[in-house]
Amino acid sequence: MSENYTSREERRRSQGDNKQKNKSSNSAQKKKRGGIFRKIVVVVVLLGLVSMIAGAGTFFALVSDAPKIDDSMLKDSLSSKIYDVNGEKIAELGGQKRTYVQYDDIPPFVKEAFLATEDVRFFKHHGVDFYRIGGALIANFQDGFGSEGASTITQQVVKNSFLTPEKTIKRKVQEMWLSFQLERKYSKQQILEMYLNKIYFAKGEVYGIAKAAETFYGTTDLNELELHQAAMLAGLPQAPNAYNPYNNPESATKRRNIVLSLMERHGFITKAEADEAKKIDVQATLVERTEEQEQYAAFIDEVIEEVKSKTEADVFSAGLEIHTTLDPEAQSYVEKTLNTNEVVQFPNDNFQAAIVLLDTETGAVRAIGGGRNRVSRGFSLATDNYPQPGSTIKPILDYGPAIEYLNWSTAQPLNDEPYTYSNGTAINNFDRSHKGWLSAREALGRSRNIPALKAFQAVGAEKAREFGANLGIPLEKSIPEAYSIGGFNKGVSPLQLAGAYSAFGNNGIYNKPHTVTKVNFPDGTEMDLTPKPKVAMKDSTAFMVTHMLRSVVEEPYGTATSVRTSGLTIAGKTGTTNFDAQEKARYNVRDGGVKDVWFAGYTPKYTAAVWTGYEKYSSEDYIYSKSEKDMAKSIFKKVVSHVSEGKDRGSFKQPNSVVKVPIEKVSGEELRKPSAGTPSNMVEEEYFIRGSEPTKVSKKYMGADRPQGVKAQFDPALNQINVNWSYPEDKLGDVTFQITTSIDGSSSQQSTTDTSLVVPSPTPGATYTFTVTATLGDSTSKGASASVRIPGGEEEEPSEDENDDSEEKRKEDDDDDDEEDDDSSDSENKPDKGKDKDKDKDKDKDKDKNEDKDNEQPPSEDNEGNQPTPPSGDNQDGQNPLPSPGDTNGTNPPPSEG
Repeated sequence: MSENYTSREERRRSQGDNKQKNKSSNSAQKKKRGGIFRKIVVVVVLLGLVSMIAGAGTFFALVSDAPKIDDSMLKDSLSSKIYDVNGEKIAELGGQKRTYVQYDDIPPFVKEAFLATEDVRFFKHHGVDFYRIGGALIANFQDGFGSEGASTITQQVVKNSFLTPEKTIKRKVQEMWLSFQLERKYSKQQILEMYLNKIYFAKGEVYGIAKAAETFYGTTDLNELELHQAAMLAGLPQAPNAYNPYNNPESATKRRNIVLSLMERHGFITKAEADEAKKIDVQATLVERTEEQEQYAAFIDEVIEEVKSKTEADVFSAGLEIHTTLDPEAQSYVEKTLNTNEVVQFPNDNFQAAIVLLDTETGAVRAIGGGRNRVSRGFSLATDNYPQPGSTIKPILDYGPAIEYLNWSTAQPLNDEPYTYSNGTAINNFDRSHKGWLSAREALGRSRNIPALKAFQAVGAEKAREFGANLGIPLEKSIPEAYSIGGFNKGVSPLQLAGAYSAFGNNGIYNKPHTVTKVNFPDGTEMDLTPKPKVAMKDSTAFMVTHMLRSVVEEPYGTATSVRTSGLTIAGKTGTTNFDAQEKARYNVRDGGVKDVWFAGYTPKYTAAVWTGYEKYSSEDYIYSKSEKDMAKSIFKKVVSHVSEGKDRGSFKQPNSVVKVPIEKVSGEELRKPSAGTPSNMVEEEYFIRGSEPTKVSKKYMGADRPQGVKAQFDPALNQINVNWSYPEDKLGDVTFQITTSIDGSSSQQSTTDTSLVVPSPTPGATYTFTVTATLGDSTSKGASASVRIPGGEEEEPSEDENDDSEEKRKEDDDDDDEEDDDSSDSENKPDKGKDKDKDKDKDKDKDKNEDKDNEQPPSEDNEGNQPTPPSGDNQDGQNPLPSPGDTNGTNPPPSEG
């Protein structure tokens, strides 16, 4: 047996003891595990209690300084004061102009429209609806973004009445706490009445449901509203400007239909009623806007929108102090320019113009001209209008990106030639001609469409879009090639365009245009609303684009030479858009008639974008005359000159990243430095990214050297003549040799870039004479000759080497040339006794020389100025995938919005 037990009894006792030990061990392990579990439970409970105590403490700490429920603040609004850049008050808004309506005077379907949209469980919660917070997320996915918010109506009343709009945890906790307090003090009906009389509906004094119904539908009795009208009004408070049916009917229609769908879902109306209301045009029952004009109206309207979007505060009831960027003197001059004929002469009362004036360095808006004779709180042609930008977009989407990402210089060669978009559709310049090779500077200055498209294609649509978006230009995720010359689906506002151009004048730093610097709230809170600067491009790009845009104004070929102003450095760009074929037919537009004309430009201190055109086009109302086409440039010049008087005008500083280099004028795809022989009128100074400037010297205007050491030898073994000569090695890459071969009186010519020539199977007994000249650019050298006689034939071989004779002949020719030069200088002063005797001989020599000259290859012509042949006919309307305005170009633009 393997175990050494003395008896079976001892073995049994031993086994029993082992079992007992195992039981004890297992019991101990179970007790140990149970103890750990109990400890974990105790710890969790303790942590929970601590968290609850801490949470409660934190909660009460956050609400300890919450404002008290003040009845007067719930119903009485506080006016807001607006101050200009100098700290002077320019306006006071709000207070006495709203119309209050009682709960019982609001029809049920109007209340239901707001409840379905804003807080369908309003009558079920106690101020804060935690169920709604989760439901809002689902509703946004099902019905579109913004279909339902998380804040209850009670919370919105609290926020608009007692709290600042800052988005912090403390403010949100106080909002929830005060909402519970408000519900304890007031009935649901009273809170809903407060809400419907407080909410903001549209620009200006449109506050409360009664005022909104009167403003949009002309009714003072809410019972006269129709279902579709109530739904439209209920949809407005979330984004009053975006959903305004006057300005944005498409967005307004979508928003109204969402409200109708929500009313149907929650059982307030039937599906048939919803469908019937959705069929009605959102603008069908709107009344004509009749607001009165007031001083600085366009600027103040933008201030209201900016404060609303950045703070969510109610300008007309929150009692704010709003500090703005307004220059009152500049604003007054802009209004005088647009609303009278004292500064510029407008062609008629329907002609419209808009302008935005910025501080180039900060993006601060100094003045806004929203149009001619505009009304307060109305449609602004400076901020709400989005026409196609035409050629003003070329620095933004074409040349700027090419310099930024491809290191182009201002001299980048571009061939203005017949060309097509990538899909094969032809693109034309505005004059349907072509200029051949141009520098990028001149192509932009002349506003040529084809070079602009080539620049866009070179950099790529994705990079071009990135560059434009960094400058605040609203662009789709993917942009077509027609955008390169301004063929937008939806365009840009003068405010956006001015902001983009200001970055070029500010060393590439973009500041979003803004009208408000800070806002002070009644509780002492101050909010800084000045946008943060951002680097939109390299300083080299900004400077080089600026210098190119200066050529638009300063060079004789520029499209805006009339903007040139003594004492001011101005960079800018013109832009023009066209009518499409259908619009031309509808309005009977004459040839030369255009839709919109722009000028955007800047000095080191001020930037301005000016749009001109008509709000409604007709057979009489469109831009046609030269004075109309020049109006945008005239307004820019007058305004910028006026605001610059008596002020430091600054300058555009060249950064160290850029160098100025003289080059030979562009005549091909390669840039070269000028040679000593380059004429001064063919030398231009251009700007390059440091390290990318050209190093090769042009040989175009260098004098061609005479070939040296010409030898002609017959090789009897190969039965061929070998002709050889020498030439300076540094010029071999640019020179062409012409060889004239004379055989016993007859001659032929051929060209080569080599320094040798082989003539196979020469004629026995014939004498071959080879004359070699060199052509470099426009220069052709004198000839150098060599002769060789081929053995055989009827004549005996010469006893002396023909090459020796030819060498002597070459020397004699050189001596003769020298003697002729000497004789020619004295021939008129010195009589020649042998002149009559040798007259016939001289005639023969002259005849031989003329024959040799006729046989020489003429110099190659300079390519500069040779224009490619334009297309034989115009493109038919509608060929472009996306129309392309350019500057009255030959392609068709899409309808301009606004």
